[in-house]
Amino acid sequence: MYKLMIVDDSNIIRKRIERTFDKNQLELVAVAVDGADAIEKCKQFSPDVVTMDLTMPNVDGLECIKSLVTIKPTVNILVVSALSDKATGLLAIKYGARGFICKPFSDEQLIEGLNKMIRFDLAKKSK
Repeated sequence: MYKLMIVDDSNIIRKRIERTFDKNQLELVAVAVDGADAIEKCKQFSPDVVTMDLTMPNVDGLECIKSLVTIKPTVNILVVSALSDKATGLLAIKYGARGFICKPFSDEQLIEGLNKMIRFDLAKKSK
């Protein structure tokens, strides 16, 4: 079972992700409302998979990605953002995110994105 943390300043998006993810593969261990909250909860709960918004108050998603990867280098971060420009997506990947889906997203896109994060983890463990 993989530990999931949801990071988004929108209560609607957080609840949607909570309703959608595969509870057979992922256990929700933390929900964060901004990047600063996510950094503290990452230290506390050590999630394996994180869904990450980019536009948030206090600490934005890009800065948060850098911090989470420093705290836990094996974390698998799926960016879930309305910012769909290529430069931002590439920066997120450069900083350590492993996937990107755009808002609005379908349940299928979210499930596939989370499954991709689990496959990354399985591939790392099999090496």
